Amino acid sequence: MIYQAVILAAGMGTRLGKFPWPKPLTPLADGRTIMRQQMDNLQQAFGSQLRVTTVVGFKLESILEAFPDVSYAYNESFDQTNTNRSLLKALRQSGEGGVLWLNGDVVFDPKVLEPVKSLIDSDRSFVCVNTAAVGDEEVKYRVDTDGYINALSKQVTPALGEAVGINFVSQSDKAALIRGLERCADNDYFERGIEIAIETEGLQVLPLDITEFFVVEVDFAEDLTRANEHL
Repeated sequence: MIYQAVILAAGMGTRLGKFPWPKPLTPLADGRTIMRQQMDNLQQAFGSQLRVTTVVGFKLESILEAFPDVSYAYNESFDQTNTNRSLLKALRQSGEGGVLWLNGDVVFDPKVLEPVKSLIDSDRSFVCVNTAAVGDEEVKYRVDTDGYINALSKQVTPALGEAVGINFVSQSDKAALIRGLERCADNDYFERGIEIAIETEGLQVLPLDITEFFVVEVDFAEDLTRANEHL
């Protein structure tokens, strides 16, 4: 079995501050970059069966030089669009099978990928969630009576928890998600594409609770401090 993983790394990452590198190449306390930590975790979990595609845009040359042995998709409108367009590029380019995707700024415990791999093997679409926190700036979620996600955005209230930036779409659901992403506005996050596919295609997406593991999206300086303290 081939495991397809996508890292969304096209954005400018301005909230973290101005640096001479794209945010996924931000150095961590253990000497690695955010993306190197992601790659190491993915390779540890999936081994030689892993195929990675990275979506690039802002300062793409730096990422290509750092990771020459993966595939790439180019979001040429990285400064005018949001993550929905980057994910759409990657899904259209993907091969047969489901796709695991990560935001390019997520630092996480490699043990997160144990329940992730188990659910991928059953080919069920999911969004990893943390039920211990519901931050104002984070993407939050609710579920329907069957336990599937029915709302996924920063505006959800009341919310059960927040999405952490690690997600999977099954082979059977991929076309529906692509259509949902196609209906997004340029500045929508990819989560809006998931919502549209839920609303219009009946897409069923499970919330995968990974609260017991460390995960942080490095949006601000305090997030980077948390990541480094964990490492």
